[in-house]
Amino acid sequence: MELEKKFLIEADSIAFDNVHRQKIKFNIGKYNNAFEKGKKQYANLEIAKQRSASIKYKAIENIDRYLGEFEQNFERNGGKVIWANSADEAVSEISKVLSKNQVRVVVKSKSMMTEELDLNPALEHINIQSIETDLGEYIVQLAGEKPYHIVTPAMHKSKDDVVKLFNEKFDMSLESTAEDITKFVRDKLREKFTTAGAGITGANFLVADTGSVALTENEGNGLMSVSFPKIHIAVAGIERIIPSMMDLDLFWPLLATHGTGQHITVYNSIISGPKKSDEVDGPEQMYVVLVDNGRTNLLKLWEQRRALSCIKCGACLNVCPVYRNIGGYTYNTTYSGPIGAVITPHLKDMKNYKHLSFASSLCGKCTETCPVKINLHELLLKNRRDSVKQGYAKSQEKIAQYGAKKIMMNRWMMDFGGGALKNFMMKSFVKKSWGNRRNLPEISRKNFRELWLERRKDDK
Repeated sequence: MELEKKFLIEADSIAFDNVHRQKIKFNIGKYNNAFEKGKKQYANLEIAKQRSASIKYKAIENIDRYLGEFEQNFERNGGKVIWANSADEAVSEISKVLSKNQVRVVVKSKSMMTEELDLNPALEHINIQSIETDLGEYIVQLAGEKPYHIVTPAMHKSKDDVVKLFNEKFDMSLESTAEDITKFVRDKLREKFTTAGAGITGANFLVADTGSVALTENEGNGLMSVSFPKIHIAVAGIERIIPSMMDLDLFWPLLATHGTGQHITVYNSIISGPKKSDEVDGPEQMYVVLVDNGRTNLLKLWEQRRALSCIKCGACLNVCPVYRNIGGYTYNTTYSGPIGAVITPHLKDMKNYKHLSFASSLCGKCTETCPVKINLHELLLKNRRDSVKQGYAKSQEKIAQYGAKKIMMNRWMMDFGGGALKNFMMKSFVKKSWGNRRNLPEISRKNFRELWLERRKDDK
């Protein structure tokens, strides 16, 4: 089944699933309350957003320079940078490092980049156990699912869903509390941290002037994935670069506030390479895998490249009326919501993913919320334009647009038949696309010109 048809079928189903709607409404409602409180730490949030947008766009515009600076500084600190053009190349390079060091167990902190690479199944294929250590990621891994949301992987699950899952997997009591489950997972993962051969993390930011990886999290699993194993592999998209360590005082609070409503997340780590000879903790080897995987396709588009400024806070998903109705899985991509709809056609291909850019009300709430001021709703329109220019519009769409243009540019044709004919044509050719759950708008039997002439006649 083609992806667009699959999307429409699943969207129609999930949008009217009242149980799903209730869960998402509850979880996003909690986020909204926290977000409103979190924003109060700013005397002027708009100025902070303007500064962050300027810095991030400067980094994207000069990405070759800053990535080169990062590589030079990171390798001077004792680390090794690996460049990967594609997902397959990134997975291959990671697998080589793990196999060379005879690693059999990997602990992984939360990372959307590794989800994009489909890293866990690839490692399992070569008999390497990859264990998610973020609680939300651990839950969806147990359930055999993908993350539902960029920041909140298990947003689609209620407490009862999680309790039922742990009862099925570990025979835990159905009376278990959230605290019981958290303690159980913590105890279970502690052994994995101390025995794993490697830790794999993402990177919230790559700091060019110090050659550092900046990680931000709330559970401490990222810090432990770095500290205990002998090997640390950080996997990051090339767009994660920022110019200076001094920029973190701006980006970390913005990411925390827009991601979870916090003033700052609990654990913020800066890792600049493997441990030195006089240090007790930290990995003996550290690698940073810099992944392109379609990002340069975006980079060459002077309008849409703005989307590479994204800091993956997930705020645009939480405010999007489409996302809140159809959920994260319907998009069938790693990155869902408005930002996913903008970047996916370029990271993958326009032909199969153009429909995501049409799944928007264009209300502009995503643009209004974005902490780095990406004009998301406008970029969705740019994608729509490009999909047509590239020849991906369906034949019936082309015919309909051509016909509509001809009619609307001709006064006689616009007036011909009156409202009765227009309503008949709407019911005959538009009803199916309009859907069964909405009533077609009724066109007035008299047009504006006729009504105007009647009024003028009556005035006389």
